[in-house]
Amino acid sequence: MENKVIIIAEAGVNHNGCIERARQMVKAAKKAGVDYVKFQTAVPELVISSIAPKAEYQKQTTGEEQSQLEMCKAIHLPLSDYAELKALCEAEGVGFMSTPFDLVSIDLLCELGQDWMKVPSGEITNLPYLRKIAAAGIPVILSTGMSTIDEIINAVEILTGQSKKYPTESKLTKEDIILLHCNTEYPTPFCDVNLSAMRAIQEATGIRVGYSDHTVGIEVPIAAVAQGACVIEKHFTLDRNLPGPDHKASLEPSDLAAMVKAIRNIEQALGNGRKEVSQSERKNIPIARKSIVAARAIRKGETLTEDNITVKRPGDGISPMMWDSVIGTTATKDFDYDQLIEL
Repeated sequence: MENKVIIIAEAGVNHNGCIERARQMVKAAKKAGVDYVKFQTAVPELVISSIAPKAEYQKQTTGEEQSQLEMCKAIHLPLSDYAELKALCEAEGVGFMSTPFDLVSIDLLCELGQDWMKVPSGEITNLPYLRKIAAAGIPVILSTGMSTIDEIINAVEILTGQSKKYPTESKLTKEDIILLHCNTEYPTPFCDVNLSAMRAIQEATGIRVGYSDHTVGIEVPIAAVAQGACVIEKHFTLDRNLPGPDHKASLEPSDLAAMVKAIRNIEQALGNGRKEVSQSERKNIPIARKSIVAARAIRKGETLTEDNITVKRPGDGISPMMWDSVIGTTATKDFDYDQLIEL
């Protein structure tokens, strides 16, 4: 399908550090019909300091006993597991993707190979990270949560090697990048989604846009597709009641499948943008439109006037648009009441 929306099922760390659950998530994502299942790859000690606090949503979902570092160490898979997950995705026929959160993880994912390098919102101001992504040359999907337009433009210039302030060796062009509008709150209140900002990002950068959703439910990503998103990313879990920071803002497999179906329907409904008669409705033209008919019995030779002709269905006779041309002409034969007028 032309202009097919890329749907990414964000498994993230919802496997809770369990490789068997991660395997189950790959199969569930494939069954739901997504294009990619995406994980999060990290060496927690390289990402989070020992003094980094938890976000409020993390405190609410996982408590305050553990630090952010301890929490992430408990729910991340070892780097050695990602080759297996990529192989499983290939075997299942669903795309593999993972977000690197540190430079070591970038190297690993470059070695494994993936169609897209997903850059998370938190790295949009990380110069060494962006430089390494740019040098890798793998097309980029960049989330823009917590950022301003100026920060987005700055990151794009770094990724494409166009920044005068931050010189970068890059193999990327704007055509290699997709920007995802995003709000980094889990779950995101509907009043903070600001979906219209997706178009503002596109207008400011000239780059394709999509949407990474953290709201509850499936309405907003569907609306994003209707507004032109070319990528949709959505967290999913096998069970929203599992412990962990992201489960509450995630879809279960049945809801993920419903979202995919709705997006594919909207995709078709958007059409080609040209107003024309569709194949399905063409047959209804003579049913729904009208023709000029006799308003009463008319004898041959009578003058056709507004008193003896009118407009009714069906529409397979003389069009009402010919009204002015018909008025004042002479009946060529007898017409019964409701009979289609012929000239």
